[in-house]
Amino acid sequence: MSVTTDNWEQVQATARQVLGEEVVAFIGLCRDEPNPESQLIAVLHKVQAQYGYLAAAHLDAVAQLMQIPAAKVSGVASFYHYFRLQPRGRFVINVCMGTACYVKGADRVAQKLMDELGIRFGETSTDGVFTLESSRCLGTCGLAPVMMVDNQVHPEVTPDQVPLILEKYLDVARRESQAESGA
Repeated sequence: MSVTTDNWEQVQATARQVLGEEVVAFIGLCRDEPNPESQLIAVLHKVQAQYGYLAAAHLDAVAQLMQIPAAKVSGVASFYHYFRLQPRGRFVINVCMGTACYVKGADRVAQKLMDELGIRFGETSTDGVFTLESSRCLGTCGLAPVMMVDNQVHPEVTPDQVPLILEKYLDVARRESQAESGA
């Protein structure tokens, strides 16, 4: 693909700062493809794997390096559910909203989580500790209602148990924070 800018070196230098050498090199390989635009999703996956989400600066750098309109890059990133445009919390809470869980009160568990955390599905708490998500089924119907925190299954959850479960993970986050700060 030919470059359509007269400041290509500056574009590449800025992209290296934003995306890192590995991602920039990957984009370079994708640009050599007959139809580089067809590699956009692969590039976005690579960026998200590296940084955990797709920040606006990431999307802008990808657009410039791939010579694709920023609106198109942003549109692809926001269209696909897999891509995250906001950072995730330290812990991801996933509430099963499948039939078995819903019938046994998953909606009440979800509402209690939302009330306790002050967020809705798809959002991250202001302290960055929790991200709240929902799933159609977690495959543990016999344990309904179920929620997972990262890979830990919490079976037969009631709304009354939610504060205790959250506190357990908040304690972990506090200990990690103290260890990082050397306190």
